[in-house]
Amino acid sequence: MKFPVVQFLIISLLLTSSLFMLSTADSSPCGGKCNVRCSKAGRQDRCLKYCNICCEKCNYCVPSGTYGNKDECPCYRDMKNSKGTSKCP
Repeated sequence: MKFPVVQFLIISLLLTSSLFMLSTADSSPCGGKCNVRCSKAGRQDRCLKYCNICCEKCNYCVPSGTYGNKDECPCYRDMKNSKGTSKCP
């Protein structure tokens, strides 16, 4: 009798956690902007990571398009990594 209850609880937990992860990934103000910005990137996972970091630090500003246009967001444009090159894709 305990096995079905435990199985139900585990399945419920898995479903709610995966739904939570899906809803938070696209609900941030940066999610959609960075998806567009990184849509043609060769390393999309890395592009999305740094785009989201830059977007949050720059008050949700992400340049339009997939490349260039960084003058639209000076904070995004001027952020540098430890090597002195542009941090933001």
